[in-house]
Amino acid sequence: MSKTFLHISRFLFGFIFLVAGINGYFVILGLEPFIATSPDAMALFEFQYLLVFEKSLEILCGILLLVNRFVPLVLAILSPIVANIFLLHLFLDHSLLPLAVILVIMQGYLLFCYRKNFTSLLEKKPF
Repeated sequence: MSKTFLHISRFLFGFIFLVAGINGYFVILGLEPFIATSPDAMALFEFQYLLVFEKSLEILCGILLLVNRFVPLVLAILSPIVANIFLLHLFLDHSLLPLAVILVIMQGYLLFCYRKNFTSLLEKKPF
């Protein structure tokens, strides 16, 4: 049961980031996004290159999660992005706060499931 829930969480987490990344490229290219975006979030991206970099990371990480490759690395890369998404929707724009909470819960669950991959990062003396 937990293996199934792990695969569903990983797949859904990857799908959300893949779709969000593609949706961001619609915004970058000046097209109408197919999913509503937060105006407050878009206002924070004063420099276009930062939005391009973040959305490219989201697409790449989403694909890697969907194909089940480098999952611990992807979780490490997405951790600050998920934290920023959550804090932005907690303090500035409450419209997508439920989605942000779901992302934090899924990220936390996946980090818990892959915790053995991260234990060496917390060693006091690595050598």
